[in-house]
Amino acid sequence: MRCPICKSPVDESQAGKPGNYFPFCSERCKLIDLGRWLGGKYQIPVVEKDESDKVPGDDYTDDYDH
Repeated sequence: MRCPICKSPVDESQAGKPGNYFPFCSERCKLIDLGRWLGGKYQIPVVEKDESDKVPGDDYTDDYDH
C-alpha cells in the first residue's frame, strides 16, 4: 500500500500497532491530511433536490395527520 499523501510505501502489517501512522507513512503525512480535512479541502458533493422534482408522498411527514 502507498501513503495517500506522499505515495511512499506503507507496511500494512504494522496497522493498529502503537506508534504507527497507518495508512500514512509518517506523522507529517497524517498531519497534512488532518489539515486538509480541517481546511475543508475534502468535501462530499451534495445535490439539493429541486421542489419541482418532489413526488407527493415522498416526504415522511406526508404520511401523518397533524
